[in-house]
Amino acid sequence: MAESLRVASVNVNGIRAAYRKGMADWLASRDVDVLALQEVRADDSHVEELLGDDWHILHVPSLAKGRAGVAIASRVAPLAHRVGLGADDAQDRIQSAGRWLEADFAFGDDTITVVSNYTHSGEADTPKQEAKWAFLEAMTERMRELSHSSHVAIVGDFNVGHRELDIKNWRGNRKKSGFLPGERAYFDRFFGPRGETVQGVDESEGEGLGWVDVGRTWAGEVEGPYTWWSNRGQAFDNDTGWRIDYHVVTPALAERVVDYRVDRYPSYDARWSDHAPVVVDYRI
Repeated sequence: MAESLRVASVNVNGIRAAYRKGMADWLASRDVDVLALQEVRADDSHVEELLGDDWHILHVPSLAKGRAGVAIASRVAPLAHRVGLGADDAQDRIQSAGRWLEADFAFGDDTITVVSNYTHSGEADTPKQEAKWAFLEAMTERMRELSHSSHVAIVGDFNVGHRELDIKNWRGNRKKSGFLPGERAYFDRFFGPRGETVQGVDESEGEGLGWVDVGRTWAGEVEGPYTWWSNRGQAFDNDTGWRIDYHVVTPALAERVVDYRVDRYPSYDARWSDHAPVVVDYRI
Protein backbone atom coordinates (compact mmCIF):
# COMPACT_ATOMS: atom_id res chain seq x y z
CA MET A 1 0.00 0.00 0.00
CA ALA A 2 1.20 3.47 -0.85
CA GLU A 3 2.05 5.69 2.09
CA SER A 4 0.07 8.60 0.68
CA LEU A 5 -2.92 9.30 -1.51
CA ARG A 6 -2.26 11.82 -4.27
CA VAL A 7 -5.31 13.89 -5.21
CA ALA A 8 -4.99 16.25 -8.17
CA SER A 9 -7.56 18.76 -9.33
CA VAL A 10 -7.69 20.93 -12.43
CA ASN A 11 -10.14 22.89 -14.52
CA VAL A 12 -9.20 21.52 -17.93
CA ASN A 13 -11.11 24.15 -19.96
CA GLY A 14 -12.36 21.36 -22.23
CA ILE A 15 -10.71 17.95 -21.85
CA ARG A 16 -10.41 17.35 -25.59
CA ALA A 17 -8.53 20.61 -26.10
CA ALA A 18 -6.39 19.91 -23.02
CA TYR A 19 -5.32 16.55 -24.41
CA ARG A 20 -4.47 18.07 -27.77
CA LYS A 21 -2.18 20.52 -25.96
CA GLY A 22 -0.33 18.04 -23.72
CA MET A 23 -2.40 17.07 -20.69
CA ALA A 24 -1.62 13.39 -21.21
CA ASP A 25 2.11 13.99 -20.71
CA TRP A 26 1.48 15.81 -17.44
CA LEU A 27 -0.83 13.09 -16.14
CA ALA A 28 1.59 10.32 -17.08
CA SER A 29 4.31 12.01 -15.03
CA ARG A 30 2.39 12.72 -11.81
CA ASP A 31 1.43 9.31 -10.36
CA VAL A 32 -2.04 10.55 -9.39
CA ASP A 33 -4.42 8.32 -7.41
CA VAL A 34 -7.57 10.45 -7.66
CA LEU A 35 -8.04 13.04 -10.40
CA ALA A 36 -10.83 15.64 -10.14
CA LEU A 37 -11.67 17.55 -13.30
CA GLN A 38 -13.83 20.59 -13.93
CA GLU A 39 -15.17 22.20 -17.11
CA VAL A 40 -14.83 18.87 -18.89
CA ARG A 41 -17.16 19.92 -21.73
CA ALA A 42 -17.38 16.49 -23.34
CA ASP A 43 -19.43 13.31 -23.55
CA ASP A 44 -18.77 10.18 -21.49
CA SER A 45 -17.23 8.49 -24.53
CA HIS A 46 -14.71 11.31 -24.99
CA VAL A 47 -13.63 11.21 -21.34
CA GLU A 48 -13.26 7.43 -21.31
CA GLU A 49 -11.33 7.37 -24.57
CA LEU A 50 -8.90 10.10 -23.50
CA LEU A 51 -8.21 8.85 -19.96
CA GLY A 52 -8.05 5.19 -20.97
CA ASP A 53 -8.84 1.88 -19.33
CA ASP A 54 -6.56 2.31 -16.30
CA TRP A 55 -9.05 4.62 -14.59
CA HIS A 56 -12.41 4.22 -12.91
CA ILE A 57 -14.34 7.20 -14.23
CA LEU A 58 -17.31 9.12 -12.88
CA HIS A 59 -18.49 11.92 -15.14
CA VAL A 60 -21.42 14.33 -14.80
CA PRO A 61 -22.01 16.51 -17.85
CA SER A 62 -23.90 19.77 -17.77
CA LEU A 63 -27.50 20.02 -18.94
CA ALA A 64 -26.21 22.53 -21.51
CA LYS A 65 -24.11 20.72 -24.09
CA GLY A 66 -20.52 21.93 -24.29
CA ARG A 67 -20.63 23.67 -20.92
CA ALA A 68 -19.32 22.87 -17.41
CA GLY A 69 -19.11 19.16 -16.53
CA VAL A 70 -17.19 17.55 -13.66
CA ALA A 71 -15.45 14.20 -13.37
CA ILE A 72 -13.51 12.09 -10.91
CA ALA A 73 -11.08 9.46 -12.19
CA SER A 74 -9.45 7.05 -9.77
CA ARG A 75 -7.04 4.15 -9.79
CA VAL A 76 -9.32 2.17 -7.46
CA ALA A 77 -13.07 1.85 -7.73
CA PRO A 78 -15.13 4.26 -5.63
CA LEU A 79 -17.27 2.81 -2.86
CA ALA A 80 -20.17 5.13 -3.71
CA HIS A 81 -20.90 8.45 -5.39
CA ARG A 82 -23.47 11.26 -5.33
CA VAL A 83 -24.34 14.00 -7.80
CA GLY A 84 -25.53 17.57 -7.41
CA LEU A 85 -26.63 19.84 -4.59
CA GLY A 86 -29.98 20.41 -2.93
CA ALA A 87 -33.22 18.42 -2.95
CA ASP A 88 -34.19 16.60 -6.13
CA ASP A 89 -37.02 19.04 -6.83
CA ALA A 90 -35.05 22.18 -5.94
CA GLN A 91 -33.67 24.83 -8.26
CA ASP A 92 -30.30 24.20 -6.59
CA ARG A 93 -30.22 20.79 -8.23
CA ILE A 94 -30.59 22.39 -11.66
CA GLN A 95 -28.00 25.07 -10.88
CA SER A 96 -25.48 22.42 -9.82
CA ALA A 97 -25.87 20.16 -12.86
CA GLY A 98 -22.40 19.28 -14.08
CA ARG A 99 -20.83 21.16 -11.18
CA TRP A 100 -20.81 18.92 -8.08
CA LEU A 101 -19.74 15.26 -7.85
CA GLU A 102 -18.91 13.35 -4.65
CA ALA A 103 -17.09 10.01 -4.51
CA ASP A 104 -16.11 7.86 -1.51
CA PHE A 105 -12.88 5.85 -1.48
CA ALA A 106 -11.16 3.49 0.93
CA PHE A 107 -8.53 5.54 2.78
CA GLY A 108 -6.36 3.30 4.93
CA ASP A 109 -8.78 1.98 7.54
CA ASP A 110 -11.15 4.90 6.89
CA THR A 111 -13.09 6.45 4.03
CA ILE A 112 -12.23 9.64 2.18
CA THR A 113 -14.82 11.63 0.26
CA VAL A 114 -13.50 13.61 -2.70
CA VAL A 115 -15.74 16.26 -4.26
CA SER A 116 -15.10 17.77 -7.69
CA ASN A 117 -16.59 21.26 -7.53
CA TYR A 118 -17.05 23.78 -10.33
CA THR A 119 -18.64 26.90 -8.87
CA HIS A 120 -20.35 29.28 -11.28
CA SER A 121 -18.11 32.07 -12.56
CA GLY A 122 -20.94 34.60 -12.17
CA GLU A 123 -21.22 38.16 -13.41
CA ALA A 124 -22.05 40.97 -11.01
CA ASP A 125 -25.66 42.20 -11.08
CA THR A 126 -26.84 39.66 -13.65
CA PRO A 127 -28.81 36.36 -13.56
CA LYS A 128 -25.43 34.58 -13.78
CA GLN A 129 -24.55 36.02 -10.38
CA GLU A 130 -27.91 34.95 -8.94
CA ALA A 131 -27.08 31.40 -10.00
CA LYS A 132 -23.73 31.72 -8.26
CA TRP A 133 -25.31 32.98 -5.03
CA ALA A 134 -27.73 30.03 -5.07
CA PHE A 135 -24.88 27.60 -5.66
CA LEU A 136 -22.79 29.06 -2.82
CA GLU A 137 -25.77 28.83 -0.49
CA ALA A 138 -26.45 25.20 -1.43
CA MET A 139 -22.74 24.41 -1.11
CA THR A 140 -22.72 25.91 2.38
CA GLU A 141 -25.53 23.61 3.47
CA ARG A 142 -23.82 20.55 1.99
CA MET A 143 -20.52 21.50 3.62
CA ARG A 144 -22.33 21.74 6.94
CA GLU A 145 -23.54 18.17 6.42
CA LEU A 146 -20.19 16.86 5.21
CA SER A 147 -18.35 18.40 8.16
CA HIS A 148 -19.63 15.52 10.30
CA SER A 149 -17.37 13.15 8.34
CA SER A 150 -13.69 12.94 9.23
CA HIS A 151 -11.99 12.90 5.84
CA VAL A 152 -13.53 15.04 3.12
CA ALA A 153 -11.76 17.03 0.39
CA ILE A 154 -13.76 19.47 -1.71
CA VAL A 155 -11.48 20.30 -4.61
CA GLY A 156 -11.72 22.23 -7.82
CA ASP A 157 -12.52 25.60 -9.29
CA PHE A 158 -14.34 27.68 -6.66
CA ASN A 159 -14.25 30.82 -8.83
CA VAL A 160 -13.66 33.08 -5.80
CA GLY A 161 -10.44 34.58 -4.52
CA HIS A 162 -10.90 34.59 -0.76
CA ARG A 163 -8.37 37.18 0.31
CA GLU A 164 -6.29 40.01 -1.15
CA LEU A 165 -3.34 37.61 -1.24
CA ASP A 166 -5.30 35.45 -3.67
CA ILE A 167 -5.55 37.97 -6.52
CA LYS A 168 -2.62 39.95 -7.87
CA ASN A 169 -4.72 42.95 -8.97
CA TRP A 170 -7.31 42.75 -6.20
CA ARG A 171 -7.94 46.51 -6.01
CA GLY A 172 -9.34 46.61 -9.52
CA ASN A 173 -11.57 43.58 -8.98
CA ARG A 174 -13.50 44.49 -5.84
CA LYS A 175 -16.73 45.02 -7.80
CA LYS A 176 -16.30 42.04 -10.11
CA SER A 177 -17.56 38.50 -9.65
CA GLY A 178 -14.84 36.37 -8.14
CA PHE A 179 -13.85 38.98 -5.58
CA LEU A 180 -17.14 40.48 -4.43
CA PRO A 181 -17.30 41.01 -0.65
CA GLY A 182 -20.42 38.85 -0.45
CA GLU A 183 -18.66 35.96 -2.17
CA ARG A 184 -15.59 36.26 0.00
CA ALA A 185 -17.78 36.26 3.12
CA TYR A 186 -18.88 32.72 2.28
CA PHE A 187 -15.23 31.70 2.48
CA ASP A 188 -14.81 33.55 5.77
CA ARG A 189 -17.53 31.27 7.11
CA PHE A 190 -16.16 28.13 5.42
CA PHE A 191 -12.81 28.61 7.16
CA GLY A 192 -14.04 30.25 10.37
CA PRO A 193 -13.96 28.38 13.71
CA ARG A 194 -16.66 25.73 13.68
CA GLY A 195 -19.81 26.74 15.51
CA GLU A 196 -18.63 30.27 16.25
CA THR A 197 -20.15 33.46 14.88
CA VAL A 198 -17.96 34.77 12.07
CA GLN A 199 -18.09 38.29 10.68
CA GLY A 200 -17.50 38.32 6.95
CA VAL A 201 -15.55 40.87 4.98
CA ASP A 202 -18.94 42.31 3.93
CA GLU A 203 -19.82 42.74 7.64
CA SER A 204 -22.42 39.95 7.49
CA GLU A 205 -22.46 37.39 10.29
CA GLY A 206 -22.83 33.64 10.07
CA GLU A 207 -21.75 30.35 11.55
CA GLY A 208 -18.18 29.20 11.00
CA LEU A 209 -17.92 25.73 9.44
CA GLY A 210 -14.35 24.92 10.47
CA TRP A 211 -12.96 23.73 7.12
CA VAL A 212 -9.30 24.19 6.15
CA ASP A 213 -7.86 25.88 3.06
CA VAL A 214 -4.90 23.61 2.32
CA GLY A 215 -3.29 26.01 -0.14
CA ARG A 216 -3.22 28.99 2.20
CA THR A 217 -2.25 26.88 5.20
CA TRP A 218 0.64 25.32 3.29
CA ALA A 219 1.90 28.46 1.52
CA GLY A 220 1.46 30.89 4.41
CA GLU A 221 0.94 34.64 4.13
CA VAL A 222 2.28 35.09 0.63
CA GLU A 223 0.81 36.26 -2.66
CA GLY A 224 -0.75 33.28 -4.43
CA PRO A 225 0.36 30.76 -5.38
CA TYR A 226 -1.97 31.53 -8.28
CA THR A 227 -3.85 28.84 -10.17
CA TRP A 228 -5.53 30.78 -13.02
CA TRP A 229 -4.31 33.46 -15.40
CA SER A 230 -6.27 35.48 -17.93
CA ASN A 231 -5.40 34.98 -21.59
CA ARG A 232 -5.30 38.74 -21.98
CA GLY A 233 -2.03 40.63 -22.16
CA GLN A 234 0.90 38.89 -20.49
CA ALA A 235 -0.89 37.82 -17.33
CA PHE A 236 0.79 34.40 -17.22
CA ASP A 237 4.28 35.67 -17.99
CA ASN A 238 3.92 38.36 -15.30
CA ASP A 239 2.24 35.96 -12.87
CA THR A 240 -0.74 38.30 -12.63
CA GLY A 241 -3.07 35.56 -11.52
CA TRP A 242 -5.87 34.45 -9.26
CA ARG A 243 -5.90 31.64 -6.70
CA ILE A 244 -9.39 30.24 -7.27
CA ASP A 245 -8.65 26.49 -7.31
CA TYR A 246 -8.67 24.95 -3.85
CA HIS A 247 -8.42 21.84 -1.72
CA VAL A 248 -10.91 22.60 1.06
CA VAL A 249 -10.72 19.82 3.65
CA THR A 250 -11.95 18.75 7.06
CA PRO A 251 -9.56 19.37 9.98
CA ALA A 252 -8.77 15.66 10.39
CA LEU A 253 -7.77 15.40 6.74
CA ALA A 254 -5.77 18.63 6.94
CA GLU A 255 -3.57 16.96 9.55
CA ARG A 256 -2.66 14.33 6.94
CA VAL A 257 -1.38 16.73 4.28
CA VAL A 258 2.26 15.96 3.50
CA ASP A 259 2.70 18.01 0.31
CA TYR A 260 0.91 20.71 -1.69
CA ARG A 261 1.90 21.93 -5.15
CA VAL A 262 0.53 24.09 -7.91
CA ASP A 263 1.89 22.63 -11.16
CA ARG A 264 2.48 25.97 -12.85
CA TYR A 265 3.40 25.54 -16.49
CA PRO A 266 7.05 26.26 -17.43
CA SER A 267 5.93 28.74 -20.11
CA TYR A 268 2.85 30.29 -21.68
CA ASP A 269 3.23 28.08 -24.75
CA ALA A 270 3.37 24.93 -22.60
CA ARG A 271 -0.05 25.51 -21.06
CA TRP A 272 -2.82 23.03 -21.81
CA SER A 273 -5.40 24.95 -19.73
CA ASP A 274 -5.76 28.46 -18.35
CA HIS A 275 -5.83 26.80 -14.90
CA ALA A 276 -2.87 24.95 -13.34
CA PRO A 277 -3.34 21.60 -11.58
CA VAL A 278 -3.35 21.63 -7.77
CA VAL A 279 -1.80 18.44 -6.35
CA VAL A 280 -1.94 17.37 -2.71
CA ASP A 281 -0.56 14.26 -1.00
CA TYR A 282 -2.48 12.94 2.01
CA ARG A 283 -0.88 10.47 4.41
CA ILE A 284 -2.70 7.15 4.60
